[in-house]
Amino acid sequence: MTRNVCYSIIIPVFNEEAVVHETYRRLTRVMQVIGEPYELLFVNDGSRDRTAEIIEGLAESDNCVKLLDFSRNFGHQIAITAGMDYACGDAIVIIDADLQDPPELIPQMIDKWREGYDIVYAQRSKRKGETLFKKWTAALFYRTLRVLTEVDIPLDTGDFRLIDRKVCDAMRSIREKNRFVRGLVSWVGFRSAAVEYVREERFAGETKYPLKKMLRFSMDGITSFSYKPLKLATYLGFIISLASFIYLMISLGQRLFTNNTVAGWSSLIACLLLLNGVILIILGILGEYVGRIYDETKNRPLYILRNQEKADSSKLKGVTWRVRKQA
Repeated sequence: MTRNVCYSIIIPVFNEEAVVHETYRRLTRVMQVIGEPYELLFVNDGSRDRTAEIIEGLAESDNCVKLLDFSRNFGHQIAITAGMDYACGDAIVIIDADLQDPPELIPQMIDKWREGYDIVYAQRSKRKGETLFKKWTAALFYRTLRVLTEVDIPLDTGDFRLIDRKVCDAMRSIREKNRFVRGLVSWVGFRSAAVEYVREERFAGETKYPLKKMLRFSMDGITSFSYKPLKLATYLGFIISLASFIYLMISLGQRLFTNNTVAGWSSLIACLLLLNGVILIILGILGEYVGRIYDETKNRPLYILRNQEKADSSKLKGVTWRVRKQA
């Protein structure tokens, strides 16, 4: 008999063997208190430790646990996307495995959902265990993104959120490669509400978002939802051209009417270096957009599963139950 699934909890994992047992324990405790059928959908993003093995063991002892096992590391945002593709619940919650986002907040999110909100996002009022640099750069990124884009992406929010089934279905129709999920959720629209919380330190292990990945993630967010950097390149070109013309007129006037002409090449070299630097920046911005267009044209799948047949079978059961329920 196919089981009712009211809630799907998507948990992307990458080398989380030190925390996955505790994540399972806390999520299970919260969902059992809620008292409605659920599934814990772990997405193993190419872990090199025992993460997948541990989750397989949990799945054998608990029918609520499911595993999507990537053939390699495809990235955190793709892992969330895969979870949405296979989620069977009427409401879908996205939460990281590191327990910085507390599972105990899920009942409050469900209460908001029952009030009629299609998206309930968790908004950080405080971030524990993070450096001042990390806090400052995160705040700067969200505020820069808000200025650059017309999509209303809430400040100080991550991927920890609840979305309604219809929002999940809309997200499944979006198959772009360089994904910024929290931005896409805002882009599809629907009624939303916030639940504030204090973000804790990692329970165990190391962060999976070092500075290099954070910069890449930031670039994905900006280029996915704004073409203003391209406009900025145009504005810079006009400003520098105007400044160069004014400088040329001043130099010509000094040469013709005064004896104050500066000898040497220092000023010329400085101007050339400035102009070349601006040109390289503009080319870099263009390259980011062209590279993303190239990724889209290749039309490769977003991810590949090791356990494709098992995952499809699990998904089919959930879909079968949903059809019966609607009938």
